[in-house]
Amino acid sequence: MGFIVLEGGAEFGGRMAGVDRQAVKLAGGFDAPIRIIPAAAAPDGNHRRAGQRGVDWFRQLGASDVSALALIDPQSADDPEIATELARARLIFLLGGFPDHLSQTLQGSRSWQTMQAAYSKGAVIAGSSAGAMVLCEYYYDPATSLLHRGLGLIRGVCVLPHHDTFGKDWAPLIMNLRSCIVMLGIDEQTGAINDAATDRWQVYGKGNITLYRNNSIHPFNVRQTFTLATRK
Repeated sequence: MGFIVLEGGAEFGGRMAGVDRQAVKLAGGFDAPIRIIPAAAAPDGNHRRAGQRGVDWFRQLGASDVSALALIDPQSADDPEIATELARARLIFLLGGFPDHLSQTLQGSRSWQTMQAAYSKGAVIAGSSAGAMVLCEYYYDPATSLLHRGLGLIRGVCVLPHHDTFGKDWAPLIMNLRSCIVMLGIDEQTGAINDAATDRWQVYGKGNITLYRNNSIHPFNVRQTFTLATRK
């Protein structure tokens, strides 16, 4: 199995260099193929700019093989050529934006099946904001105030991105919808990397990661580790 990276938003700048450099290292180094999925930014037409921003960021960090894929909707998610690119990738990064569109784009698609296979062979799967949300079993859609099933790479968990700005306000709403859920609040410019072999998460970046579990709240800051004990 590979590694999972969850980021809280305001990616590609500031204190995010540490977590992203570590993700590149785990993917095999700066020559490893990095592929960016901009689908979450497609509903407002921001996918090209957002994808290029991600490419520029990883190149600035020193990566040499980076590209943003034209994966923006369910049709493109089933494109064999895009799936082939994902099969080559050692780091796959899901951008932020609209979580429901991203989830509906990937659910059951050829691209998602390829990503799962890549992860099982050691690839790094990363997501920021909406990208982090849909990697979990559940995600909260603020547009409808409903809790939906995500892609399920992390079982029993719901991510609250932008936790230090507005994400923390979602916690009581989600508790009313599903009281037993484990929530992971991730501040902006903050991320965590999970090692599948140990099930421990390492915190990186500017802010805190807040674990809501069993009616208790536990904050973790940079260089601290925690475990979810809910993985598949």
